[in-house]
Amino acid sequence: MSDVRDAGIQDRAGVAAMLGRAFAGDPAMSYIFPDPVERARRLPRLFALLFDGDADGMRLVAGPADAATLWRAPGRAATPLGAMVAQAPALIGALGTAIPRALRISGAIGAHFPVEPFWYLHVAGVDPTQQGRGLGGRVIRAGLARNDASGHPTYLETATESNLGLYGALGFKLIGDWEVPRGGPRFWSMQRAVGG
Repeated sequence: MSDVRDAGIQDRAGVAAMLGRAFAGDPAMSYIFPDPVERARRLPRLFALLFDGDADGMRLVAGPADAATLWRAPGRAATPLGAMVAQAPALIGALGTAIPRALRISGAIGAHFPVEPFWYLHVAGVDPTQQGRGLGGRVIRAGLARNDASGHPTYLETATESNLGLYGALGFKLIGDWEVPRGGPRFWSMQRAVGG
């Protein structure tokens, strides 16, 4: 995993652009931004904000920005209200009229978080041109090794059913599935025990 490193501010633009491409067909992002042209324009701005918001957790990148993961530390999975208020202008700029759909998804995700402290795999993505090379697994395993050393389990949710096999191979167990209210996408919740 020597090609996986901590992502710094110099990686922000590259990681945000890559995640925008990686999530172009994601069911949750397609729900938030139904128009594909608007989605392609807005996703890099949204992922740049998520990159900033996860600075106190763990941000890992492989290569220049071929794959990346954004993690939130135990006890920090939910975005505090004060942070949301501080980010409001930037969020409005990134989301535009999609704010109600984004808040609906965010609320549903938060309602399904485990009770005990956990590392939260907030975002994981691989550039579409680099998929199938094992980069996603490598960058996730690098984070899981650090999580295991901290003694906390890891949690994630995905709206892409085809991801379940990858996460299962990394030790995650399915703990539930649910749908976002008012026509939102289906999500699968997964958790991995320490040393999973």
